[in-house]
Amino acid sequence: MKTHLINCSKGLLIGASMLIPGVSGGTMAILLNVYDKLLSAVSHLLRDLKKNLIFLGTFAIGGLLGVFLFSRVILNLTEQFRFPMLSLFLGAILGGLPPLVRSSRVNGVLQLRQIVYVLLGVGVVALMSLRPDNLFSVDRGNLPVYLITLVFAGILCAVALILPGISLSYMLLVFDLYEPTMSAISTLDLSFLLPMGIGLIAGILLTVKALEKAMVSYPQVSYPIIIGFLIGSLPEVFPGIPSGINWLLCPLMLAAGFLGITLLSRLSGEDA
Repeated sequence: MKTHLINCSKGLLIGASMLIPGVSGGTMAILLNVYDKLLSAVSHLLRDLKKNLIFLGTFAIGGLLGVFLFSRVILNLTEQFRFPMLSLFLGAILGGLPPLVRSSRVNGVLQLRQIVYVLLGVGVVALMSLRPDNLFSVDRGNLPVYLITLVFAGILCAVALILPGISLSYMLLVFDLYEPTMSAISTLDLSFLLPMGIGLIAGILLTVKALEKAMVSYPQVSYPIIIGFLIGSLPEVFPGIPSGINWLLCPLMLAAGFLGITLLSRLSGEDA
């Protein structure tokens, strides 16, 4: 029972984090020492079906609770206190970088090829921001197109859901679906959430085995690229130059985000 509660709690934290633009649920899973277990449970689901379903089920319950309980709170706080909140998120992202560097198994100074991989990750995120406007504009008047669009968007967003360094919320922002998704979550709009969820599940099943192999077999390639993804997402979260009282609040919130993620990573490491 204790293990299930811990898994549920980690799912809740990761679910809440996925609502924050720029904060990667995959990175949070690494910080909480649960990422490898999640990949393995999905990739080898039938190997120990009962055990994997229980693990994924308790984790999913926590994740859904995190999404539905905190969506409106996070959205309202970010709207009312934009500079301090985005500074907090920025600190959390920066706090996620050291664990990723450790996971990359890079000894000493980064080699040239690993720097190239980091730049490649940054470049991919930069290219994503050049997408056409209203790429996934959803028109409820045409139901078949509406449903297909949401399923396809869900498949693409699934990559961000399981890949550390690219946040689900950032992908939603890129596809102009962030506000519609947050609104659908807060109002339990199942006509929006169900097709999106179907796409997410399909995308996870299609990509998880390849991702697991890359992360396990080629960490010195995959992790620098993921670090590049994370660095590339920073401009999306950076709130700009603060003014007034925010000159004091923003550095404090940035430090709080960084220290909070660092402490969380260390505590999870002790529990692993």
